Amino acid sequence: MRIGLYPGTFDPITLGHVDIIQRAMQLVDRLVIGVAINRDKGPLFSLEERVAMVEAECAGILAKTGGEIVVHPFENLLIDCARDVGAGVIVRGLRAVADFEYEFQMVGMNRALDASIETVFMMADARRQAIASKLVKEIARLNGDVSKFVTPPVQEALRAKYS
Repeated sequence: MRIGLYPGTFDPITLGHVDIIQRAMQLVDRLVIGVAINRDKGPLFSLEERVAMVEAECAGILAKTGGEIVVHPFENLLIDCARDVGAGVIVRGLRAVADFEYEFQMVGMNRALDASIETVFMMADARRQAIASKLVKEIARLNGDVSKFVTPPVQEALRAKYS
């Protein structure tokens, strides 16, 4: 069984994340969505809220694609999380050259820690390349329209946080 790990903070999950999840499902039998606890980033949504949002979005994806998706919160090293869930591949989404520079460093470190786990980069769909959770939160905070960047349930969750 091919197991992939798609890690992130998902604060909140965006249509860019959903695009990567849908496409990653074509590469693996089981996709583990690693929701990073990452207290240093000071997420807007609690871990429980982020896990629930990811699970809700993945339910719709599973209805279309089949396969298996598991949502797995983690706070340890990414490579240790990959080992914990039995992943042979880490899936990462790229939006721009700046993403690649950071990811390039991460791959080097992860390969030094465990060369048996590969990293696969997926370019964001052209319509989704500008989407970043940080920017979505800023637009929502300022009462802007985020409907082009997140699903309606996530939009509602953002509205509730900033009302």
